[in-house]
Amino acid sequence: MHTLGIVTARSGSKGIKDKNIRKLSGKPLMAYTIESSVKCQYIDKVMVSTDSDVYADIARDYGADVPFLRSERNSTDIANSIDVLLEVLEEYQKRGMEFENIVSLQPTSPLRTCRNLDEAFRLFYDKEADSVVSVCECEYSPLLCGILSDDLNMSGFIREENLKRRQDLAKYYRLNGAIYISKVSKLRQLKSFYGERSYAYIMGQKESIDIDTELDFEYAEFLLKNREVKDNV
Repeated sequence: MHTLGIVTARSGSKGIKDKNIRKLSGKPLMAYTIESSVKCQYIDKVMVSTDSDVYADIARDYGADVPFLRSERNSTDIANSIDVLLEVLEEYQKRGMEFENIVSLQPTSPLRTCRNLDEAFRLFYDKEADSVVSVCECEYSPLLCGILSDDLNMSGFIREENLKRRQDLAKYYRLNGAIYISKVSKLRQLKSFYGERSYAYIMGQKESIDIDTELDFEYAEFLLKNREVKDNV
């Protein structure tokens, strides 16, 4: 098979208990990522890497493959995300299945769409890239940020040359955590998504929401309901 989609959804969550299966607009959070991935024309198989039988059953209900559970070593708070992906590839290899490319998908990006995935993959193939990573424009320019001293003195807080209108400043982009595509051979070699032939896929800020707090859940709920209203219209 050409491409494996890996949804990384361990059960431990310090901020919000069982965040990855918490209901968002009536569905478990990770269901949104599974459903959009299954629809993507460039992904041949979607699997969920989890350490929980409960999570595995939910993942299967929404169309994902869960042929094995994640190891204890890769289920801790400090587990390396690349190690998790390489473990998945190794386990599939033991079962006689090899993949040319992978895409790593965090379940905390529920507004990432199938269209986003298709566009990212087209960029990946058009550029003959080793990897493609999604980004979005920064909400605020880091040029307008600074470090405050303990006494709150603002002398030197912002460099003089950066005191311009926001629209006159250079655009900055940040990683949004939604899409990580890589050739398997390069991931094994570099143990990273960033190399000489890595390219950025730019997503909108709404699609880039990353669920980490209760406020994020509320905002995502609002955006999803608004999207449903527009679809119905």
